[in-house]
Amino acid sequence: MPLDSKTFETKAGKTLHDIFEQIDDALGDIMDVDFEAGIVNIELENGSQYVINKQAPNLEIWLSSPVSGAKHFYFDEQQDSWIDTRTGEKLYDLLSNEMTSVSGTPFSLKLS
Repeated sequence: MPLDSKTFETKAGKTLHDIFEQIDDALGDIMDVDFEAGIVNIELENGSQYVINKQAPNLEIWLSSPVSGAKHFYFDEQQDSWIDTRTGEKLYDLLSNEMTSVSGTPFSLKLS
């Protein structure tokens, strides 16, 4: 069952803030991490960018990645995770792996 719009806004907003805080705290010295108007932007040293934002009409979080491309995530209450609509991969796992790869620094997003 999909989230109602109020629950979506709360969960998505918290998730985006958590992603920003954790990446900025751990990797902010080697990449430009910004959170403005509900959108997380991460610019790598080579100029490529990640953009992570919520899409309220779809009740999804959308990710644009220079590594894996465009992805859409819905919230699965049973798994308590944002899940890729095509592959079933978890958002936090994907970002952890990609941030580790692009930064050369071990990194793991933690659910809070």
